[in-house]
Amino acid sequence: MQPARLIALFTVAASAMLAACNKKDAGTAGTTPESTASTAAAPAGGPQTPDEGGQIITVTATTDAQGNNVFQPATIAAKPGDVLRYTLGQGVHNVHFLPDSNPGATGLPPASEMLQLPGQTYDVKVTFAPGTYYFQCDPHALLGMKGHVTVAAK
Repeated sequence: MQPARLIALFTVAASAMLAACNKKDAGTAGTTPESTASTAAAPAGGPQTPDEGGQIITVTATTDAQGNNVFQPATIAAKPGDVLRYTLGQGVHNVHFLPDSNPGATGLPPASEMLQLPGQTYDVKVTFAPGTYYFQCDPHALLGMKGHVTVAAK
């Protein structure tokens, strides 16, 4: 690819990501369309309590000192009944278990709204069948802000 085309493509992609990061909520608080691949979305959003014997697993969504947008940790091991607590460190991020990245998966939670205030959280109770499930931050996915959770049998 020619350098000029590559620069133009990068500029368009960066502008789109910046627009997504700066997008303001249009009064749709608490409403997120459910995935068509989900038959019964797992409870998500507000504070969740793990099942007896379960744990809260904290995942920080942040922009680090080098400007990298990351989930820390990006690789998570969980079991049914645990709660994944996505917590905003710095930046503006969301959490989305995309149906295309999880073919055949049911019960995926809806995409979170943008987390904009440090310390803001989005909880996902693990109700998934055993397997590996992929998630991302929508505006930063092309920059590598992705992760996965492997759910073990109970």
